[in-house]
Amino acid sequence: MEKRRALAAVTVLSIAAFAFVTTELLPIGLLTVMAPDLDRSRSEIGLLVGGYAIVVVLASIPLTMLTKHVPRRRLLSVTLVVFALANAVAAAAQSYQMLAGARLITALTQALFWSVVTPAVGGLFPAAVRGRALALFATGPALAPVLGVPIGTWLGQQAGWRAAFAVMTAVGLLSAAVVAALLPSYPPSAGGAARATAPDRTRFTMLMIVTALGVTGYLTFTTYVTPFLLDVTGFSERSLAPLLFISGAAGIIGTFAVSRTLDRYPVASLVAPLLIGAGSLLALAALGALRPAAMVLLGGVGLGYAAYATGLQHGILRLAPGNTDLASALGSTVFNAGIAAGALIGGAVLPALGARALALAGGLFVLAAAVCLALDTARSRTRVPVPQGSTD
Repeated sequence: MEKRRALAAVTVLSIAAFAFVTTELLPIGLLTVMAPDLDRSRSEIGLLVGGYAIVVVLASIPLTMLTKHVPRRRLLSVTLVVFALANAVAAAAQSYQMLAGARLITALTQALFWSVVTPAVGGLFPAAVRGRALALFATGPALAPVLGVPIGTWLGQQAGWRAAFAVMTAVGLLSAAVVAALLPSYPPSAGGAARATAPDRTRFTMLMIVTALGVTGYLTFTTYVTPFLLDVTGFSERSLAPLLFISGAAGIIGTFAVSRTLDRYPVASLVAPLLIGAGSLLALAALGALRPAAMVLLGGVGLGYAAYATGLQHGILRLAPGNTDLASALGSTVFNAGIAAGALIGGAVLPALGARALALAGGLFVLAAAVCLALDTARSRTRVPVPQGSTD
């Protein structure tokens, strides 16, 4: 495929990923706006994120199996159209039940999108530069906290939360049209990333375990970050959008930083974000009442989370023991299981122990993930030679 067209296709898929992540996380930024409007508690609105993730967990592998022979251009463009229509229903929702139903459909489209998009992106480029290509793609989801959620939060505060979902409808439709025009059409089995470059079932399994622990930790805190910033740090609601921008901007930095190391240091590019995230969360538990410290540490959390998510996609294309579409679906399942677990754990911790405990619980989970990955890497070096071109 021509390089310029490949780059354009990745850019559009990145924009689509931006829309998915923004839609998934919008209730976090709009928590304090949606709860009174729908006459629901903050924890119930938070469950719109956790419930969304549960659907992705349950649907990713079955949907991938059902669509395994569908050309990726057709599959991704149709998926984005359905995503846009579901957001339109969310924008029109007048009840919690109607909104939850719309997010159910949106979650199904996200389950399929994230299961197939990583191999679709990776297959557009040679294996030696896939880390950089995936990092370019990951700019979109990393920008979601920087632009999508803060702008959606601001728009929701000014024009009502439904307006934010209406904007996502337009982004989804535009992305669908451009994906249909740019992405090449070929059977999934013919893609350049249909098989991993260094398949290893044991290390892939550990990667999934580490992902579950790490994402659970991150989301235990970030699902309820607005109550933390309001109740612990003492910021006003007007400050929420700029603060979410700080976290997202740090995520962009993390994505670009990891793009420079993924192809050469794939394992270190996973361990480092976990250590940064764990340190930031544990420090927030201790220093969260200090506004300057909280702002810096919030950036550390955003940096670690975005960098790890990018590294995970690369890890799947390196270590998948079989078909990368199914491995990607499993990775999406595990990732969203972590999101759901984090939302559920945070929802239990918040009323029982208060917002400060969210950072402590999240930090311990992420630290456990970092330790598990570091120990597994040390063991693997005594068993398996390092693939050529990697210094991990």
